[in-house]
Amino acid sequence: MSNLDRAPEPTVCGGRGFVVAEPVRELLSPRHVKLGESTEVRRLLPNLGRRMIGAWAFVDHYGPDDIADEPGMQVPPHPHIGLQTVSWLHEGEVLHRDSTGSLQTIRPRQLGLMTAGRAISHSEESPRPHARLLHGAQLWVALPDAHRYTEPKFEFHAELPTVTAPGLTATVLLGDLDGSVSPGTAYTPIVGADLALTQGADVRLPLDPDFEYGVLAMSGEVHVDGVPVLPGSMLYLGCGRSELPLRAESDAGVMLLGGEPFAEELIMWWNFVARTQSEIEQAREDWSQGTRFGEVKGYDGAPLHAPKLPEVPLKPRGRVR
Repeated sequence: MSNLDRAPEPTVCGGRGFVVAEPVRELLSPRHVKLGESTEVRRLLPNLGRRMIGAWAFVDHYGPDDIADEPGMQVPPHPHIGLQTVSWLHEGEVLHRDSTGSLQTIRPRQLGLMTAGRAISHSEESPRPHARLLHGAQLWVALPDAHRYTEPKFEFHAELPTVTAPGLTATVLLGDLDGSVSPGTAYTPIVGADLALTQGADVRLPLDPDFEYGVLAMSGEVHVDGVPVLPGSMLYLGCGRSELPLRAESDAGVMLLGGEPFAEELIMWWNFVARTQSEIEQAREDWSQGTRFGEVKGYDGAPLHAPKLPEVPLKPRGRVR
């Protein structure tokens, strides 16, 4: 998914100096961002006070939106470098196209995982016709230096492993959870899981004490380690946890995001994750000149134009402002 801000702010993130090395309960409020003609998203990462959770560097939550009489998601072709995109749905469907030739409709609890590597471009749109409701999350994973120039590719996994307990079904979309391992390619120690809880569920989910974690609330009423987390908000949990208490006051859905704290310092601007300003400038120029990123075939519309670079220098710093 694209960052469609026409004046995107550079985001500095990464580095372990700002990782909370003990359990915390830090509630992150979203920023509302317009995405296309009819979709508004709630942006949880990057956040004013928290830039990354493990290698997770970007999190948008959207819906549920009634798009029966709307075009729905319409994100024209746009470029990416240095990251993976994760498409995750609870309702509706999204049609993915990219410059490697991939064409795939993604439906609820199916994994669309795109590795940008050195360069890729893609589009996302609601099919025609499409379902009445659209509800999901779009996430980015920063690639470590050793893999950020890898060849671009797209993976689709319709079947994913699950972890179950009374009142809980956890679908593992990336990394591993309690011994269940996603087939999606991961380049850092990471976990992403979709947790479906039934009303009255009171469970303790096993965690890795070396990971930092956050929980994104998708729907329903859920208490995470005693803290009520409303849909569209996220609770940052820090490190040092071996388990996570969850209690559902209604049927609820949340996403568990975590991983080993990301050691490298990054610059994120528009749809690029890099290490230096010159890399950002070159990627913007290559996209504007129609080189490097290939062509997205079949999308009915023009590609996005790259916004202007900020006048201030782009410098990688830490994980929090």
